[in-house]
Amino acid sequence: MSTATAAIEGDGIESGRSQPQINVGVLGATGTVGQRFITLLSNHPWFVLHRLGASPRSAGKKYREAVNWKQANAIPSSVREMMVYECKPEHFSECAIVFSGLDADAAGDIETAFRAADLCVFSNAKNYRRDPNVPLIVPFVNPSHLSIIPQQQSLLSPPLSKGFIVTNANCSTTGIVIPLAALERAFGPLELVLVTTMQAISGAGYPGISSLDILDNVVPHISGEEEKIEWETLKILGGVSESDTGVKSFDMHARHPLRVSASCNRVPVIDGHTECLSVRFARRPPPSPQQVREALAAFTPDAKALGCPSAPRHTITVHEEPDRPQPRLDRSYQDGAGVNVGRVRQCPVLDIKFVVLSNNVSIGAATSSIINAELAVLKGVVPT
Repeated sequence: MSTATAAIEGDGIESGRSQPQINVGVLGATGTVGQRFITLLSNHPWFVLHRLGASPRSAGKKYREAVNWKQANAIPSSVREMMVYECKPEHFSECAIVFSGLDADAAGDIETAFRAADLCVFSNAKNYRRDPNVPLIVPFVNPSHLSIIPQQQSLLSPPLSKGFIVTNANCSTTGIVIPLAALERAFGPLELVLVTTMQAISGAGYPGISSLDILDNVVPHISGEEEKIEWETLKILGGVSESDTGVKSFDMHARHPLRVSASCNRVPVIDGHTECLSVRFARRPPPSPQQVREALAAFTPDAKALGCPSAPRHTITVHEEPDRPQPRLDRSYQDGAGVNVGRVRQCPVLDIKFVVLSNNVSIGAATSSIINAELAVLKGVVPT
């Protein structure tokens, strides 16, 4: 394999690390999440788009013929003429990594088959997030959960030497757990989190919610969303415990019980989830708003320290202006790979309240999967 030195200019980071070029595939390549994967991977310094998978009706066509392209940028020239294949493992045997942008209706059986074929699957779908042996990873928060992969492999029949599934979180969960992790790192465990979301319409996929339902309107219900936030936050912010017999499990933040209450709303914004949080710390007295601002701005995750080429220079951007962050102004900063926080202030009911903006189609989706894969490569979880 040829090698490349990862170097991202501008708002990215320079890792200075040489990595072998790694063949990757994308499942659900013609969907909106798959399109975002292709946009990000088309000029990736390590990952080479080698295979595209989609439904049987798209198989056998050139990508430009099969896709209804909905991204702001044109289809990458390196991808336009690529052939689309069915989502079957035998077509992806030359790929070390497979990214899944499949809808949940199709993802379960297909991802299982790819794992059974000893392929490394990084999934954006929800199907395996609750699996007790599948890590649910937000790359700036809990890459240590990759440690459960050998157990996942050993419990399958037959046991696997290379294949596994890693999932990334729901888009609305991703936006909040990054600042919450920064606060727990700086000030110790949280006891309570209240969050109200204002979620963009792109989170519903394409064609998504009807214009008659969303224009001049706010929809105060997104099916299953509140439960996802409340449960996923505990798995992500919790640790991995090990029994006396060596069995690992996710502790769901049990050592310091955390209660999360979410209220979710769909709003007429194209991209960018805005979330308003109030939090209570176990520590007494709690940190001041200024201490919280400083801790958020200083947060440096493993993904940046290790040199993941897709990690942003600033994981959390803290805004001092009273009217920021805003989706239209801030969602594209660092290509949507970080999160924006503003309005950090004292809460008269809990301790601290603030606003988070995250790009749901970037760090809330494909970007997370790609950085998860970069971490897995750097940690030796993916053989290269």
